[in-house]
Amino acid sequence: MAATVFTRTLGVFTPERLAVRNMATLKDISMRLRSVKNIQKITKSMKMVSAAKYARAERELKPARVYGTGCKAFYEAADISTEDAKPNHLILAISSDRGLCGAIHSSVVRAIKETLTDESLNVKLVCVGDKARLQLQRFYADKILMSFNDIGKKPPTFGDAAIIASAILESGYEFDLGEIYYNTFRSVVSYRTTKYPLYSLDTVAKSESILSYDDVDADVLRSYQEYQFTSLIYSAMKEAACSEQSSRMTAMDAASKNAGEMIDKLTLTFNRTRQAVITKELIEIISGAAAI
Repeated sequence: MAATVFTRTLGVFTPERLAVRNMATLKDISMRLRSVKNIQKITKSMKMVSAAKYARAERELKPARVYGTGCKAFYEAADISTEDAKPNHLILAISSDRGLCGAIHSSVVRAIKETLTDESLNVKLVCVGDKARLQLQRFYADKILMSFNDIGKKPPTFGDAAIIASAILESGYEFDLGEIYYNTFRSVVSYRTTKYPLYSLDTVAKSESILSYDDVDADVLRSYQEYQFTSLIYSAMKEAACSEQSSRMTAMDAASKNAGEMIDKLTLTFNRTRQAVITKELIEIISGAAAI
């Protein structure tokens, strides 16, 4: 009985089981091939959309840079200096809510984490965009002062920057020195993570060179400082938006090329497997006919 059962077991696993296994392999390869082709269609579509958004962002970046250049020129002419001993620190992170654009958000967070290693500072974080907030709140949730979302769906405007600046100035947090972290657009395939200082109203008012300007009283200086703060945020948001679209376009182009290479490999594997199944079936038919 044992020999009979053993013989029947061998009969179950020859050639029908092998044929079923080969068919399953062909089906798996076919499903994987279809899935990769669908992903390639998505990445190509996203690349085209990002290219159109990038062209618009680049056009809007040139006039927006004037806001940031003017603010930086004013601070340099005023010769503003800060006292490093003052502990209250504000960090503004510019990102967006959308991903699939390489390491553009991670580079900003990485630069901020290097600053947060100094435990002597009383640091508060303001996150513009969910990508920066999600990465920073894992380790520094107690330091986040506020965050803003719905960033990146539409091109940033001066009104958006004004809302962010007003919320920071009205939050009640008196910072001595601040820094804004954002990505500066350089070319289609290149960007640079930039850090620029933010000065409080008291710091600007204590500058000796500010007295060289005529008719600068407390109210005028406060209004101008609020406008400067908003202009810096607006310029940084425009730089970050253009860098994001160019990075996403580059990332989707690389993903489409990788999907094309994978499709070629899967197609070759599918054809080889199918040919092996056909050859095996022909051998079985010829062997059966020869036995008869």
